[in-house]
Amino acid sequence: MAWLEYLLPLIFLFPLAALAVIVVALRNLHDARVRSPFDAHPLREPGQALRDRLDRAFAGLFLNGALGPIVTLAPLVYGMGRMLFASEQAWVEWTLYGVLSTLMVLLFCFLLMRDFQRIRRLKLGLACELAVGQELERLIRPEAHPYYVFHDVPASGTRINHVVVTPCGVFVVETRARTRPFTPSGKEVNLVTVEPSRLRFPGWSERKPLEKTRELTRWLGHWLSALTEREVPVMGVLTLPGWDVDASQGPDDLLVVSGEDLADRLAELCPGEFDNATHDAVIGVLMERAARLERLPGNAG
Repeated sequence: MAWLEYLLPLIFLFPLAALAVIVVALRNLHDARVRSPFDAHPLREPGQALRDRLDRAFAGLFLNGALGPIVTLAPLVYGMGRMLFASEQAWVEWTLYGVLSTLMVLLFCFLLMRDFQRIRRLKLGLACELAVGQELERLIRPEAHPYYVFHDVPASGTRINHVVVTPCGVFVVETRARTRPFTPSGKEVNLVTVEPSRLRFPGWSERKPLEKTRELTRWLGHWLSALTEREVPVMGVLTLPGWDVDASQGPDDLLVVSGEDLADRLAELCPGEFDNATHDAVIGVLMERAARLERLPGNAG
């Protein structure tokens, strides 16, 4: 039967079809949206709409880049199968398969170039929107404001998540994310008990988060005191978003909280004597360090 000569070569396309299904499934698994551990609402940042479009553009680039070779090879693989099952060699038909593959190559090259240009435009738009957003933040956080927040501050061989300067002192804020376990009945267990030297989670305990926060607090205190030539009160804060924190037996030198209402908590704390001159000197030192790091070649772009 002549129609079998065209049907049987489809067997050789099954592996390519399986790869295509895997590629599409991986693309659909991509979701860069981040939700708050406090109320599960999507977190919005400056340029969030452009961030979402950029994520979709990268997903499209991945899809076209991965599916391109698969779709391009399909006519050639089918043609090879036809050569095995065909009773006569029709060179016009083989030429047709080659032309079809060539057209597929040109099509996916066009799609990849389109995706590349689209990503470049979106990245430029996001950069502009972030730059304007940072300038607008100065309306609510001018340089002379008594409260100041620095993010991702380099320390001794590591980085501090956040450094907060208030009128009463300096705070090292470290964040740790831990998955909350479930009971056999499906109930979530999210209570963590704080002890002077460890955190007791449901089913396990950890000492390193407290030790790391103390280490960074000591380092920042010594570093700021050395550069400002003043005594700078520094306190460590460890946040565990999404957990209920029982710190009744916790350490006196660290604050361990879930992170909710953290700004209000820090505004009320006074870890030590902190006059205006020391306050301004600390902000100046941290701003100078941040500006110096931004000028390094490795941090460009």
